[in-house]
Amino acid sequence: MHRRHFLSLSATAAVGAAVPHRADVGRNREPAPAPPFDSPFPFELDEVTVMQLQSGMQSGKWTAERLTELYLWRIDRMDRRGPNVNAVLEVNPDALAIAAERDAERRAGRVRGPMHGVPVLIKDNIDTADRMLTSAGSLALLTHAPRDAFIVRRMREAGAVIIGKTNLSEWANFRSTRSSSGWSARGGQTKNPYALDRNPCGSSSGTGAAISANFAAVGVGTETDGSIVCPSHACGLVGFKPTIGLVSRSGIVPIAHSQDTAGPMARTVGDAVALLGVIAAVDPGDEATAASSGRVPTDWSAAVDSASLRGKRLGVAREMFGFNPHVDRVLEEGLTALRDGGAELVDVELPTRNQFGDSEFEVLLYEFKADLEAYLAARGGGAQYKTLAQLIEFNEGNRNREMPYFGQEIFEMAVKKGPLTDKAYRDALAKNHRLARTEGIDMAVGKHRLDAILAPTGGPAWPTDLINGDHFGGGSSALAAVAGYPNITVPAGFTFGLPVGVSFFGPAWSEGVLISVARGFERELDGEGRRAPEFRERAAL
Repeated sequence: MHRRHFLSLSATAAVGAAVPHRADVGRNREPAPAPPFDSPFPFELDEVTVMQLQSGMQSGKWTAERLTELYLWRIDRMDRRGPNVNAVLEVNPDALAIAAERDAERRAGRVRGPMHGVPVLIKDNIDTADRMLTSAGSLALLTHAPRDAFIVRRMREAGAVIIGKTNLSEWANFRSTRSSSGWSARGGQTKNPYALDRNPCGSSSGTGAAISANFAAVGVGTETDGSIVCPSHACGLVGFKPTIGLVSRSGIVPIAHSQDTAGPMARTVGDAVALLGVIAAVDPGDEATAASSGRVPTDWSAAVDSASLRGKRLGVAREMFGFNPHVDRVLEEGLTALRDGGAELVDVELPTRNQFGDSEFEVLLYEFKADLEAYLAARGGGAQYKTLAQLIEFNEGNRNREMPYFGQEIFEMAVKKGPLTDKAYRDALAKNHRLARTEGIDMAVGKHRLDAILAPTGGPAWPTDLINGDHFGGGSSALAAVAGYPNITVPAGFTFGLPVGVSFFGPAWSEGVLISVARGFERELDGEGRRAPEFRERAAL
């Protein structure tokens, strides 16, 4: 399988075209109460941080209920009526009531932490045992989940207000070799808020577009290879893919357990870290998280407060540059900012980075079949379809709605795979770990005594093309994704009005170092890395 076939699932393109069917099942379309102004600009909560929201609630400037009301109005006005970003599939009908409960707790002197009362959006492949659906974008899964995903339970316990679910690339972009990122049969096509004809990238496209557009304070995405960092890069966000095992996958529609993880998507490093501190925890239902025991600090914000580039030794993966001269220009300016902040930059080679494309895809095909069918079985009576073969049959029977633009070639390849005891699977997985870990990131970090490696996250957002699929130009997500290692992308600037991000990645459990480097870089740019989108119809060419 050519590398392009896999990259289409995590860094693809499509936007702005009409779809023949927009499934409104489960979409709560009640307009939120309007704020005391008619224009969407300026919006009272534009670019407001989690810390500022907490300060405002503490001072009485806002309540959690008022914040929720404002964000719900913003979604109704900007996602469904005005620019029609089409990022939010449905809003939580209980959001205002939950926010009122958080306000009552605050008045009683109980504040659960930095996320108390903060509105959050989550991707629609994450189970919630409430009146919202969990569909992975597919019409086959329009049912209520019987449980909260572990990370949802963590967010609720921390006082966060989950206000809705975001659109995504259907089945997290693991259905077709020529799909359009951000398109699902349930929700249609998500648009990039910087240029509505451009793609938001990756399967967490709805979360990326929504948080960039200030539809909530922070959001949660999921990644197998690029689906947190690519939409974050394309939508001008910080996206944090943690080490596999730091964040539970229980109750999340899977692709592959060796690479899947959830992670925060936010407008600042501090906001991403605030949410990461809530969702990172050992989960008895996800055995991979046992390895994180003792590795999660009680307060991740300490790494933000003490962030400094001084003395940091960073490897520059020059081999991952060169696919777009405009991106290179932004990155070179970023390298200057890193040097100005006191970082030492060292050019590094990663000779194995292009040697595991076929084995990565092989592993994903095997694990997808096994993991998805295990998820569907655990979901119980709420899921009508229990096997991948049944889902393939459903798609064929509903071709006009499910497959108007692209098919299910990946489903058809995966359904033919055997059990995870097959030698072909075990050999491919071992190859992945050797090339991405031992001879990849671990080798480069050890040889050059690095704190982290940096590379461009991807190319500028491409025009959405539902007929031909995504036009992915380049990127750097695969090495950290296949290794299962952490990767954080940070806004680095713009080209033609489109965001460009830089990725920092490193060995397993190096989140603290990456947070320090990412925050140091963000501080050095002094607000020049990100600006709020203006919802232009087209890129500024």
